Amino acid sequence: MKNIIHDNQLLLKKILLILYDIAAVAVSGILALLIRFELDFSQIPEQFLGPCMRHSWIMMILTVLVFYAFRLYTSLWTYAGAVELLNIVVAGSLVGILQVVFYAFADIRMPRSYYLLFTIILIILVFASRYSYRGLRSLIEHVRGEVGGGVHRVMVVGGGAAGNVLIKEIRNSSHIRKKVVCVIDDAQNKIGSYIHGVKIMGNRYEIPRLARELAVDEIIIAMPTVSQKEIKGILDICKETGCELKRLPGIYQLVNGDVSVAKLKDVDVNDLLGREPIQVDLSSILGYVSGKTVLVTGGGGSIGSELCRQIAGHNPKRLVIVDIYENTTYDIQNELRRKYPNLDLVVLIASVRNTKRMDIIFETYRPDIVYHAAAHKHVPLMEDSPNEAVKNNVLGTWKVVQAADKWKVKRFVMISTDKAVNPTNIMGATKRICEMIIQTYNNHSDTEFVAVRFGNVLGSNGSVIPLFKKQIEAGGPVTVTHPEIIRYFMTIPEAVSLVLQAGAYAKGGEIFILDMGEPVKIVDLARNLILLSGHKPDEDIKIEFTGLRPGEKLYEEMLMAEEGMQDTANKLIHIGKPIKMDEEKFMKQLEYLKDYVVQEPEDIRRVVQEIVPTYTPGQVESR
Repeated sequence: MKNIIHDNQLLLKKILLILYDIAAVAVSGILALLIRFELDFSQIPEQFLGPCMRHSWIMMILTVLVFYAFRLYTSLWTYAGAVELLNIVVAGSLVGILQVVFYAFADIRMPRSYYLLFTIILIILVFASRYSYRGLRSLIEHVRGEVGGGVHRVMVVGGGAAGNVLIKEIRNSSHIRKKVVCVIDDAQNKIGSYIHGVKIMGNRYEIPRLARELAVDEIIIAMPTVSQKEIKGILDICKETGCELKRLPGIYQLVNGDVSVAKLKDVDVNDLLGREPIQVDLSSILGYVSGKTVLVTGGGGSIGSELCRQIAGHNPKRLVIVDIYENTTYDIQNELRRKYPNLDLVVLIASVRNTKRMDIIFETYRPDIVYHAAAHKHVPLMEDSPNEAVKNNVLGTWKVVQAADKWKVKRFVMISTDKAVNPTNIMGATKRICEMIIQTYNNHSDTEFVAVRFGNVLGSNGSVIPLFKKQIEAGGPVTVTHPEIIRYFMTIPEAVSLVLQAGAYAKGGEIFILDMGEPVKIVDLARNLILLSGHKPDEDIKIEFTGLRPGEKLYEEMLMAEEGMQDTANKLIHIGKPIKMDEEKFMKQLEYLKDYVVQEPEDIRRVVQEIVPTYTPGQVESR
């Protein structure tokens, strides 16, 4: 029914336009003669007026046919631009030429100026009919915005091609409740110029003043071709205004012609890390995944699910996902089935702590490569439940390693953490034991066992960014443990792509260490996120310091003192030299730990410390 109504409306518009153009032909002829004879109708000779009136119906038919050929009845005039204007001029000029030809063929003489005047008047009348609606609507929107309010006042940063298209769309669309009040551009020769009636009023350093004077609600950064470093510089200025920030994500919008309000995204805290995203050529690295059966433990988690996404895109023979938590595992299963319908995908709910279950899975699917991401990782929670950290992280890893060794997996990559270095919490200590298991088994197995160690991952489950966002949405306060606490950050896709590349480099026994870039103060992260949300720190949203939690360091380390650093082909991936250890003693300690932890002892930290001498439980550092 809606389609029928829509089609009838379009037909009615076409009929009205045709009737208007017919009238415009008649009016153009009469006006051309009137102007020629000084606007005195009585002075127009009958020899000119008669033929003009008698043969106007022929010109009307010719005009409609020409206009139809130039799509003047099918164009969407709401969004008409230079092309449509050119079509009007060319079509009107062609009608004028046809009139000259027709009158010459019919041996009808008219004043020479008549033909030029007729053509000009016809073009003006047709232009007015097509563009008057846009002008009227713009006026209504302007009045509504000025009087009624409710319209976002927008500053556009970037007076280039992207800014031009964006401003045009905002002005033309009746569905966008925004008004562009000024444009910012660093090019000195552009300042003072206008884009679609909006003035370029200054460079980036004028943003705070102009935002204040023009009561700007929203700043849109339309600079898809500039570097991440330059974007950060602009954001550092914009965030002080308290305005809502949005930006065009990348250059591909220009290439595809997709610059539009729909493509805008909220500015993310990732933009304030001040570095370009890490790029890894996975096509050349994941050749070893193609045609292989790959098993991912913890495949429903933040890191595990991203591992599955990137592996699924590189033609594995089979992808086996193992996880104990069904909800997120169900989500990644649906996502992969939708995106890769031909992927041989197996999804299993299982605990890595179940020896028999792990053995059956490895026997059934015979994986070539295993990525072991299953672990308890939340530091404060594990401090309250240390036995569970040992059972899941240490014993779970041990059981998966045993299954991989038994069923001759070619390569085993364990996800470790910077908290395994000189650990002050049970989670980090258990991960250090996992690294020791990897090192020991690598020396006695056909399987290549390696570990990959990295720091905090932006946006992962349980990380500070989702917590800060929830606190900001609730009106604060935003809680930070210590004003001086710093962390290394990387995005989930960056970390996973480097894990996959490290897996390609593996020869067995290595601990790969990812270069996390420059550390970031957590309080700065909190402050920036508050600013990007359009609030002022300590005014609109308070920041509270709660004190370091048990086992938490002010800063993390990636390398132990006794580990040497070796480089790889990728400058962002390093290898920590394996530390010599008494493997026989370690295996005995591991057996004792396995039997002791199931008794739910209260002194499990003491036993763990005997295995990991660098572990100092309960230590809270000051700096």
